[in-house]
Amino acid sequence: MIITRTPLRISFAGGGTDLPSFYRTHGGGAVTSAAIDRYVHVLVNEKFEGTIRVAYSRTENVDRLEQLEHPIFREAIRAVGLHKALEIHTIADIPGEGTGLGSSSTLTVGLLNALYAYQGRLCEPARLAEEACSIEIDRLGGAQGKQDDYIAAFGGVQHFEFRADDSVRTAPIPLSRAAREELSDHLSLFYTGITRKADGILRSQSQRTEQNIPTLERMRALAVDAREAIVHHDWPALGAVMDEGWALKRGLTDGISTAEIDGWYGRAKAAGALGGKITGAGGGGFLLLLHPPERSHQIAAALAPMARLPIRITPEGSRILFVGR
Repeated sequence: MIITRTPLRISFAGGGTDLPSFYRTHGGGAVTSAAIDRYVHVLVNEKFEGTIRVAYSRTENVDRLEQLEHPIFREAIRAVGLHKALEIHTIADIPGEGTGLGSSSTLTVGLLNALYAYQGRLCEPARLAEEACSIEIDRLGGAQGKQDDYIAAFGGVQHFEFRADDSVRTAPIPLSRAAREELSDHLSLFYTGITRKADGILRSQSQRTEQNIPTLERMRALAVDAREAIVHHDWPALGAVMDEGWALKRGLTDGISTAEIDGWYGRAKAAGALGGKITGAGGGGFLLLLHPPERSHQIAAALAPMARLPIRITPEGSRILFVGR
């Protein structure tokens, strides 16, 4: 039996520049992001009967791999060369689809890590991320960029550069434990209660790449500014970066924000938030805010009845928690 734990993520700046429609032809993309202490756990065990059983929000029992309906499970099992006698369970700290925290990529990375460990093979973070991207983008035709798979695999606070040749440069941002805790104290998530399919927003955004080149170039530069603000522990500067980034992102395509979301964000800023954004592609999910720690209660009151979810940055990416029989 194998159990893996893989973190969900938040991004501070640059999201959208990791789409191939931009980084392949316009000088590359850049994202600054962090792994958080909310996880997807994957358990893999041998199944005596020789069939395949997969349990997520529903349960599938099939005789052959190609009968699996969940595309990520099917393609991940195929990618590692397995095809029978498997039982797989997943447990997520936060409901999966449409929350904007990279849950599908977290699942893919954690599943690959568990399946390789089940075979007695260790897989480095870069390979996990690359193979997860291959499954989600190349095999399954997903519209997302690469950032989610890479932060899930590496963990911590990272600055990623997405190059025109499809290679990825990973640069960990050096933070002491005290600085990491200080940054965590400045962060809150608020669940909007709105779930959405990111794929449609991302496809529309990709189709509008040429119209949005100046905006995307500025968003790429903001990822560098976010990195520098974090390195220097300049949280007001990081808040300003996030605020400008959200203003730019809202204009990339329809559906990223709504009047309701704009109202929530305005109330949060009036209550003391330094900056923020809707996580993921936009349109719903979680509202991420950066704020002075002493303003957390005022912001929570301004956004009631939405519940505040305090988060901590975790230095670990996908890891194997248990190996046994």
